[in-house]
Amino acid sequence: MSLKFSKGALSSAAMLAAGALVLSGCVQSQRDNTSSSSGSADSSVNSTFVFAASSDPKSLDPAYASDGESFRISRQIFEGLVGVKQGSADPEPLLAESWTASEDGMTYDFKLKTGVKFQDGTEFNAEAVCFNFDRWYNFKGLQQAESVGYYYASLFKGYADKPANAVYKSCEATSDSEAKVTLAKPFAGFIAALSLPAFAMQSPKALEEFKADEVTGTAESPVLSEYAKGHPVGTGPFKFDSWSPGQEINLSANPDYWGEKGQIEKIIFRVIDEPTARRQALEAGTIDGYDLVSPSDTQSLKDAGFNIVAREPFTILYLGLNQTVKELKDLKVRQAIAYAIDKDALIKQTLPEGTKKAIEFIPEVVNGYTEDVEKYDYDPEKAKQLLAEAGYPDGFTVKFNYPTGVSRPYMPTPEQVFTNISAQLEEVGIKVNAQPNKWSPDYLDRIQSSEDHGIHLLGWTGDYNDTDNFVGVFFGREKPEFGFKDADLFEKLDEARQEPKLEAQTPLYEAINKQVSELVPAVPLAHPAPSLAFAERVESYPSSPVNDESFNLIKLTE
Repeated sequence: MSLKFSKGALSSAAMLAAGALVLSGCVQSQRDNTSSSSGSADSSVNSTFVFAASSDPKSLDPAYASDGESFRISRQIFEGLVGVKQGSADPEPLLAESWTASEDGMTYDFKLKTGVKFQDGTEFNAEAVCFNFDRWYNFKGLQQAESVGYYYASLFKGYADKPANAVYKSCEATSDSEAKVTLAKPFAGFIAALSLPAFAMQSPKALEEFKADEVTGTAESPVLSEYAKGHPVGTGPFKFDSWSPGQEINLSANPDYWGEKGQIEKIIFRVIDEPTARRQALEAGTIDGYDLVSPSDTQSLKDAGFNIVAREPFTILYLGLNQTVKELKDLKVRQAIAYAIDKDALIKQTLPEGTKKAIEFIPEVVNGYTEDVEKYDYDPEKAKQLLAEAGYPDGFTVKFNYPTGVSRPYMPTPEQVFTNISAQLEEVGIKVNAQPNKWSPDYLDRIQSSEDHGIHLLGWTGDYNDTDNFVGVFFGREKPEFGFKDADLFEKLDEARQEPKLEAQTPLYEAINKQVSELVPAVPLAHPAPSLAFAERVESYPSSPVNDESFNLIKLTE
């Protein structure tokens, strides 16, 4: 059986401001209710769907998450004002039927879908929209830490108690079904950004009842709220039932869902952190599918009759360089590391078929991509020369942090990537002190919230088709991950994200990408093409380059 799925082309011209200003409610959401929608399961199929997750979610409150496993679950429970056109990275209406923007890009009027309820029975309306916007803006203390409120900090820049750089200003419910959002400064990617699960609409009643804003601990080890650990409430096609950490998360169909209910009545996200174990579970029939198929398993699974779906590559894998480390503060050392890595060998030996070599931090389809960057082609002799010029003729030793117990779309086998790069660095005299950490929560918290790391493996799956969503998120402000401050770069990125005209924005980002390549805050390695594998009964799966995959759209045959 061949697997049918939508693979809409990524449109760089459709991104950001232009899309934000002209997209209207005449575009029908893929989740709209249809005559085939029913409130009961299809009795001809097994309505329980078991999907293997590579790790536990970091948080059930998407506002406190930045990882793919959290967002995979969030996309079943929650919905935002803006969705993603199926098979693409481009925005479309979801809980907002339409919107209009002022010419200066400072005010957005949203017309909301009516008759929608949260899973706790409360009404979704304009007051709920403003409650959510005001909640994010009023994050305090630990909620503002990168390890907690990552996306709001990255994209909206400021809070009620720190308004100097804030993008958001206010929200007004002008009627039950109309909300007006006013920005403090233009943000060309505003509409597209709202498609992120981090900005999904959550039940105000549940957020208050289960004390969603009570976050304790430290930035390195945050302890999330009662809500974030066991009481998420949205408007999506599935509602939360239970979470047994390290084992599984259970969801069930939302009987009052406004859109297409589909065939699946129960989802079990089973945590299986090892790629070989996920493959064996699929072969044994104990799961229906899994993401992040190991490159070495793809062909054998195809040959055995399983359905393989390859996503369009909309990712970046990079080697981060923490400039608070003395050696890494030296530009020549960072350049030497870039020259020491044979990206072609890395891709061939550790990454999926279809992966493309990276020369910068955005895929080719994203606005601002340019060949006019420093490419650092593999040259170990050049690397040794630069190390000698920097005062390290015999090399040096550096911490090399990498995650364990996880597979990511940009890095399905992190241990293999670590081993491969370590060997290449040692060839030019750079010895590594291996620093493995369990992905969640230890690894991300260590990299994103502390200085206790050296070179490190991390990456990104683009959230929507927007340059700022890549380079702006990485390098738009001072961050513990990279440990550098460059006011000129930060200012240029801020200017580019506020430029509403695509033709004016493009050269700004081309110049920024060239500047970043010269600074070498990290080494772009590859744009991997992640794959999913499914049992034969899965006839179609709503594959998305940005992982916006709602399981009510899965089609089953048995």
